[in-house]
Amino acid sequence: MTEFINIDGRRIEQGQAPYIIAELSANHNGNIETAFRIIEEAQKAGADAVKIQTYRPDTITLNSNNPDFVIKGGLWDGRTLYDLYEEAHTPWEWHKPLFEYARKLGITIFSSPFDTTAVDLLEELGAPAYKIASFEAIDLPLIEYVARTGKPMIISTGMANEDEIAEAIDAAKGAGCKQLAILHCVSGYPAPPEDYNLCTIADMRERFGLVTGLSDHTIDNTTAITSVALGAAIIEKHFTLDRSGGGPDDSFSLEPEELAALCRDSRTAWSALGKVDYGRKSSEQGNVQFRRSLYFVKDMKAGDVITADCIRSVRPGYGLPPKFMKEIIGKKLIDNVFANSPVLKEAIAKAR
Repeated sequence: MTEFINIDGRRIEQGQAPYIIAELSANHNGNIETAFRIIEEAQKAGADAVKIQTYRPDTITLNSNNPDFVIKGGLWDGRTLYDLYEEAHTPWEWHKPLFEYARKLGITIFSSPFDTTAVDLLEELGAPAYKIASFEAIDLPLIEYVARTGKPMIISTGMANEDEIAEAIDAAKGAGCKQLAILHCVSGYPAPPEDYNLCTIADMRERFGLVTGLSDHTIDNTTAITSVALGAAIIEKHFTLDRSGGGPDDSFSLEPEELAALCRDSRTAWSALGKVDYGRKSSEQGNVQFRRSLYFVKDMKAGDVITADCIRSVRPGYGLPPKFMKEIIGKKLIDNVFANSPVLKEAIAKAR
């Protein structure tokens, strides 16, 4: 297993700018034209990919009012799973036109499948990669089925402990996945930043040896941008046209200007990380002259002894560095010098 993956020709690793995924999710709110607009706005904002979700209510849950199937608390309190997924799902007949539109715009599109029939549909459409949602990270048979496609796979790890993450990885590898990434995630909607414990990202990279990123459900970009400094090579955020749109996922999704800011700022953060480098930078060259150096503060004649009150450490930096002050004090000048002139090595080189 290598520490990079390649999706649709884009190499993804810590040594590249973070790969930004705009999650369309349920934010189409039942209107394919809205879905088209979300894809268009994601492309304009600079996202690398847009991701959809491939399921029908009957492929993800049961049509039941049994208390087991009723959501308690949170955004969707009181709703049955079936009713929620009926509203939220992306109709399968939309998939082909959505894929075609994204490709026309030049933005990568792929999906999270929730059962084997979804994988089969996505294979027919030529999906370049697959995402396993956090809630499906324990569905090892689904992970194995996806792995057998030979496509790159991203597994989100919300709610999964170390053993469950390892089991998912082993299932993917065992079924033939050669390009695998994992995302640190908190499956709260929205999730408070303090729950994210972003230091986990670096530990995940070291522990599992895979491309590691962040699936971020906080309501701004701070957590996502911070993750870049800790090695996140992928950032996924839910994306909508209007956070007040009333859809199941709208309230914790980014709007177009915010997605554009995420794309810009996360790449700036990555660029600023750079490499270990103690050398003088190009932007500093013109400012070297303004560092401190030693200057004479009075007129002096050849043969005079240099005392502490004869020189000072001041700006600019055309004289000797201040570290030479102790070495210079007590020596004699061999030439006349004038106040406000720099102390140069030549003036004291022959001093006794």
